[in-house]
Amino acid sequence: MIEAAMLAEARDILKAAGIDDPVREARLLWQATFPRRFVEYEAAMAGGRVTDFKALVSRRAAREPISHLTGRRDFYEHRFDVTPDVLDPRPDTETLVIAALEIPFERILDLGTGSGCILLSLLAARKGATGLGTDLSDAALRVARGNFHSLELAVEDRATFQRSDWFETVEGTFDLIVSNPPYIALDEMDGLGPELAYEPRMALTDEGDGLAAYREITAGVAGHLRQGGWLMVEIGPTQGGAVIALFEAAGLEQVEIRVDLDGRDRVVVGKKPL
Repeated sequence: MIEAAMLAEARDILKAAGIDDPVREARLLWQATFPRRFVEYEAAMAGGRVTDFKALVSRRAAREPISHLTGRRDFYEHRFDVTPDVLDPRPDTETLVIAALEIPFERILDLGTGSGCILLSLLAARKGATGLGTDLSDAALRVARGNFHSLELAVEDRATFQRSDWFETVEGTFDLIVSNPPYIALDEMDGLGPELAYEPRMALTDEGDGLAAYREITAGVAGHLRQGGWLMVEIGPTQGGAVIALFEAAGLEQVEIRVDLDGRDRVVVGKKPL
């Protein structure tokens, strides 16, 4: 009865705060607070965890991302650790993973890897492939390495991570280069949802027109993509034309847009000529 009453109260608080699915999120916060075993649950109820649960509900009502409160996010086929140091993986980004798995590859480069969810999802799905994830944030790289160790049975020793400003410290060539770069224009930042205020700003915006990362990536792709290899990037829904132009100016072929589950432009792909 205590659980039901507290969940109902949490649901009402979250609903009033504008949370889309308050019942589900109240349950997720409950599961993050209380152990599942009955004996431990009874001890937790008597040991101050109720206060912890109410604090999580208050933080979610303030629109702190649910993944920051539970410490994890389901993405594609796996569960990843998430902290405020990395972009919260979203279902839209799975469009990039799905597109990448349509082509053959043995060596992947993930620029701006964040939590590592794209790179690790691809390696787990493509046995034998190896990959490098780069990021400018040391804190993000710690999260990515932690997720790598959590998925060690799925990806074995096939992933490495290093600090790099795009291609700055990257050596060698790859069959596939992927990225979900900061693509929100500065003048769009004020109109974003409240949850994004808790995410790392450098993962969201280039403080300009939202295209700076694509210029950097397409400028350096020729020296790091093998002949016949593919470049795939996530984009904002209005950036398709501009990013396609950058791909084509870089000499890539078969350039096209892939849409997400909501029918919005989400990924641009292009192939280096043989």
